[in-house]
Amino acid sequence: MKLKKVIIPLSILGAGLLLAACSPKEEATSGSSSSTTASSEKTTESSVDLNALDLPQLDSELKENESAVEMETTAGNIKIKLFPEIAPKAVENFITHSKDGYYDGITFHRVINEFMIQGGDPEGTGAGGESIWGKPFKNEPSNQLYNIRGALSMANAGPDTNGSQFFIVQNTEDKSDGLLYEDKPKAIIDAYKNGGAPHLDGDYTVFGQVYEGMDVVDKIATAKVGDDGQTPTDPVKIKSIKVLQEAK
Repeated sequence: MKLKKVIIPLSILGAGLLLAACSPKEEATSGSSSSTTASSEKTTESSVDLNALDLPQLDSELKENESAVEMETTAGNIKIKLFPEIAPKAVENFITHSKDGYYDGITFHRVINEFMIQGGDPEGTGAGGESIWGKPFKNEPSNQLYNIRGALSMANAGPDTNGSQFFIVQNTEDKSDGLLYEDKPKAIIDAYKNGGAPHLDGDYTVFGQVYEGMDVVDKIATAKVGDDGQTPTDPVKIKSIKVLQEAK
């Protein structure tokens, strides 16, 4: 996925789901996401008190209403909690693909150090993959989830084109400068001091958060890349994704 709002050429879209990931000044793109739930719609209203919202990414404890997976890669393991109450379609898609072994053997085909790592494309090119429904699904925007460091988000080729590709935000640089309290909760702005990609907020569905294994994410992000600056010469592979917990 090519960040710059990774706008994927129509020719590529026709050939397959083009997963766009962002570079420090780019955006991520990928599959689908279905209509927002009533609860998430409420959290996107401008009248909402942002500082009163539940922000599950900032809570290290795994709750009963959250799901969790362990991603085993050739570089190490990554544990991620998922938020089905806020991004139900993205979580269902990811969990089902994981159970079915869809991601087994797939590479992180795009890595940009101090930005993100992207995977989920069976073709390994950034132009493949599909959702469990066989068609793109809609984005699931929410004022409760953000592209802070460690966020798991859907990559897409434009609005409502989510498929199977995803990315994990890896940036460690302070991105809080210029962020407005009118737009984001204070706690999230504080979290952006530890890294993230706030320019992606609103365009990409955040549906999970790494709670163990960010050192592995950093390792993947620093892999040697080719002349394009984002395609790893020896890509890390996902061996399997094990479901540790499903939300109750």
